[in-house]
Amino acid sequence: MVRYTWLLILCTLALPAHAGDPEARAWLVRMSRALANQNYDGRFFHLSEERSETLRIIHRVDRGKVTERLVSLDGSGREIVRNESEVICYLPDVRTVLVEKRTDNNPLLDALPSYSKGLEEHYSIEKVGGVVKALGRKTQMILVQPRDEYRYGYRLWLDQETAMPLKSQLCDRDGKVIEQILFAELNLRDRIGADELKPAVSGEGFKWLRQDVQQPSIPKAVLGWNVVHLPAGFRLTTWRIQIIAGSSAPVRHLVYSDGLASVSVFIEPRNGEVAQMRGLAKLGAAVAYSRDVEDQMVTVVGEVPIATVQAMAASVKRQDPVKSPALTAAPEAPQPATR
Repeated sequence: MVRYTWLLILCTLALPAHAGDPEARAWLVRMSRALANQNYDGRFFHLSEERSETLRIIHRVDRGKVTERLVSLDGSGREIVRNESEVICYLPDVRTVLVEKRTDNNPLLDALPSYSKGLEEHYSIEKVGGVVKALGRKTQMILVQPRDEYRYGYRLWLDQETAMPLKSQLCDRDGKVIEQILFAELNLRDRIGADELKPAVSGEGFKWLRQDVQQPSIPKAVLGWNVVHLPAGFRLTTWRIQIIAGSSAPVRHLVYSDGLASVSVFIEPRNGEVAQMRGLAKLGAAVAYSRDVEDQMVTVVGEVPIATVQAMAASVKRQDPVKSPALTAAPEAPQPATR
């Protein structure tokens, strides 16, 4: 797409490089609206090479207010409830409840791409012909493919009538499936009662960890850090100073996104416990890479290729806090958190 005014002159000579498929784009927009605005109750499988999990999701829209409940139907009994102001995670197996302030409008079922301005600069979007069935329903298949090695792509099977995603796959550039979501049952409902959004456990007698318990003092050593050279399309979307469980000092948390993929960068003072985290770790589609930078431990985490987290970790530098680009993005209030 044309990004700079002077390129408008070339429009008389050539088409934009990434004009895209308007039909495919419209399907993504329909899917995002359906996920955000419909009442639905479904059961799905979340599958990856390392694990599989069966979950139930209940999504309720009442006079413009969205409430969601995500329940693990496997052994742990984990539940996540999202209301207008908070996201609450119940962990019955460890008798713990995690509470944090809600900071975005993303649904709990956010492992799916949504269309945004500039997306097609780094992804191609294509409508695949032919009728494919999922859950016994006709679907339209949409491909969202990365243009470089720094991000993953998607295959989506969208219900032809409602545009709800009945199946999705996260794939690398070679088409290998990294993880997938497959609905076994999905019901669109006119009304969902408030009682259906209540967790099955009360949380009584559990340990409650709240993100807004206290405001830590922020040492100057934590400030003034940034990812100097980013993969194309990624930009800083938010940053905050956190107290993270298991860390004795405040941790700087930077979040970068290309509008679809999201990567977190944690920067914390190095100590004996933190030093053991060096190197690469992988869980499902998420990868983490940690390395020493001066007297700090840098950890980069995201559902992106290994090359992305390694490139970003290698580019973390200490900068003058006054000049640091990271400080130009709106920070969240310093808060405790869990990782």
